[in-house]
Amino acid sequence: MLGYQFLAQSTFFKDLSPETLKALATIAGRKELKKRDTLFREGEPGRAIYLLHHGALQLHKTAPDGNEVVIKIVQPSEVFAEVVLFERENYPVTAIALAPSEVIVFPRADVHQLLNTTSFRNDFIAMLMRKQRYLAERIVQQQAHDVEGRLLWFLKEQFGSQKVVTLPFSKKDLAAAIGTTPETLSRLILKLKKRKLLTWSGKTLTRHAI
Repeated sequence: MLGYQFLAQSTFFKDLSPETLKALATIAGRKELKKRDTLFREGEPGRAIYLLHHGALQLHKTAPDGNEVVIKIVQPSEVFAEVVLFERENYPVTAIALAPSEVIVFPRADVHQLLNTTSFRNDFIAMLMRKQRYLAERIVQQQAHDVEGRLLWFLKEQFGSQKVVTLPFSKKDLAAAIGTTPETLSRLILKLKKRKLLTWSGKTLTRHAI
C-alpha cells in the first residue's frame, strides 16, 4: 500500500487531514508511462483520477478542425482528471506522457465510496475548491501576458527558482503549452539569449535572471 506521507507531499493533497490521506492511500495504485504513451483519450469513460508522481503529461483537446489544443502541462505532485468524479463520466481531454512518467491512480468507484463518509467528503471537496481557485488564477496570469511573459511565467511555475533545468519536454510541446508556434518560440529564445536572460542548449535551459 502507498504510504500516506507520500501523498502529503502533493501540492493539492498537502492540506488534507492524515485520516483522509490514509483513506486515499488504501485505494491508490501506480502506473508507469513511457514517453508518448497515452494515459487516457478524450471521450473515454473516466475510470480514475490521477496524481503525477514524476515526469510530465500534456492534456489536450481536439478542435473541430482536427488540431490539438493544449490545455496544460501537468506538473509533478499535481492532481488531474478529477472532473470525472462529479461533472461528467467521460474524460474531456487526452493525456499523453511527454517524458517517462509515473502516475498514482485513484479509481473513480473507490473515491465515490470514500465520499460517503462525511469527514472525507468535506475534506476532499475543500481540496478541489482550492484547485479550482488555483486554475482560475492561472488562466488570468496567462491572459495578462504576451508570449514572452507567458514563457517566463510558465518556467517559473514549472521549475520555481531553479536556474539550470533539464527539460522533460520538447520545444514543440512547450510552444503548445504557452499558446504559440515553435517558430515564434525559437525566435523568442534567440531574443532572450541576446538579452542575456536565458540560454537553451539541447535539453538544458539556463536562466540567467529570475
